[in-house]
Amino acid sequence: MTDSQLIREIKDGNVEMYAELMRRYERKIYAFIFHMLKSARMEAAVDDLCQETFYKAYRSLQTFREVEASFSTWLYTIARNTVLSELRKHKHIKVSLEQTGQTPQVSLEALPEQSALRNEKVYLVREAINKLPEKQRSALILREYDQLDYQEIANILGQTVSAVKSLLFRARASVKLQLEPYFMEPIFDEYEGMN
Repeated sequence: MTDSQLIREIKDGNVEMYAELMRRYERKIYAFIFHMLKSARMEAAVDDLCQETFYKAYRSLQTFREVEASFSTWLYTIARNTVLSELRKHKHIKVSLEQTGQTPQVSLEALPEQSALRNEKVYLVREAINKLPEKQRSALILREYDQLDYQEIANILGQTVSAVKSLLFRARASVKLQLEPYFMEPIFDEYEGMN
C-alpha cells in the first residue's frame, strides 16, 4: 500500500492505519531529530519531539495535500519546525556535556589514546555543526545524516535546489575551515560539483 493509499484510508476514518504510516517514517524522523538536537546537546528530548512530530502530523493530516508535497517532505518539515521551536525555548541554556551526563561512550577495549582522539573529533565536529546558521545546519544534517536528495531538502527548507546546493557548500566550507586546525584528512570528501 502506498503512502497516498494509507493517507486516504486514515482520512476516511481508518485511524489504525496511522500506525503503519508511523512505522514507515519513525526511524528516519528519529534520526533527523537526533542529529538536529545532537549539535545542541539535547539528545534527551529526541523521543518527545519525535512523538510530538507524529502527533502534529496526525492532527493536521486532514489538511495535507499531496499535490503540494510528498508525505515525507511534509513530515520532515513538521519535524524541523518542532525541533526549531524546541531549540528556541532552550536557546539561553548552555549545558556542558559533563552536566548532561551524555559524554561520548568509550569502549573499554579501545586504547585510551584512540578513544580520546575519537571523542575529541566527535566533539569538534558537533561543535562546528552547531555553529552553523540554522538553514545550513538543517541542510547539512538532511544531506549527510539522512541522505535526502537536493529536491527533498529544498522542499523541506522552502528553498530552491540551487539554494540548497549553496547552503551545503557554505556549510561544508565552514565546517572544514573550523576543523582544519585539528584534522589533516578531509571532513567531507564530496563537494558534489560545487568546487
